[in-house]
Amino acid sequence: MNLMLKYNMAMEVLCNDIDTLIKEYVNKNNYNPVNHIEHRIKTLKSAYDKLEKKGYELTDDNLFTQIRDMVGYRIICNFLSEVEDVVKLIESSKQLRIISRKDYITHPKDSGYLSYHLIVEVPIYLSTGIEYITAEIQIRTLAMNFWAALDHKIQYKFPGEEIPTEVADELYDISVKARDLDTRMVELNEIMNKYKD
Repeated sequence: MNLMLKYNMAMEVLCNDIDTLIKEYVNKNNYNPVNHIEHRIKTLKSAYDKLEKKGYELTDDNLFTQIRDMVGYRIICNFLSEVEDVVKLIESSKQLRIISRKDYITHPKDSGYLSYHLIVEVPIYLSTGIEYITAEIQIRTLAMNFWAALDHKIQYKFPGEEIPTEVADELYDISVKARDLDTRMVELNEIMNKYKD
C-alpha cells in the first residue's frame, strides 16, 4: 500500500481520537483548554531532505522507520497550566500508544524553543490487520506558538548556515519574555476565576 495513503489514514484516526477526547473533556469540565489545532503531513521533499541530513539513504523503508514526524499534530492551549491537562488527555487515549516524550517547557532547547512533544503510534485498520504509524504531537501555548513561528521564519532566512549571534540572542530573549507572558496570563486567569466563583 502507498505509504502516503497510510500517513493520511493515521492523520484521520489521530484527528478523530483527539477530537473525541477534547469533546469529552469539554462536556465534563464545561471548558475547552484548546485554543486551536494545526496538523499536517510532511511533504516527501521535506522528509527526504531530513533523511539526507541524517545521512540515510532515500528509501521508503528509511522514511517509515527514521522520520517519526511525517504526521504532525499541534495543539495550542490558551494557558500554560492547560498544557499538562492536554498531555493527560492524550495519555488517557485507548487508541494512541505513547512511545517517547520530550518536555521542552521544563527543559527548553538552547535556542529558547518551548513546547511539549509526544511521539505516538497511531493504529490504522487495514484488511491485513492493524498497523501502527508514528506521529508527533506538539502541545504548546499561544505565546510559544508565536515564538516558534518566528523562529521557523528566521531559520528559512539562513538555510544551511548558522544564525548570526545577535539574531539568536534576540530570539532567545523573546523566548524568555514569552515564558514570562505565559506565567502572567496564568495568574490573570486565576484572578478571573475568583470572580466567576
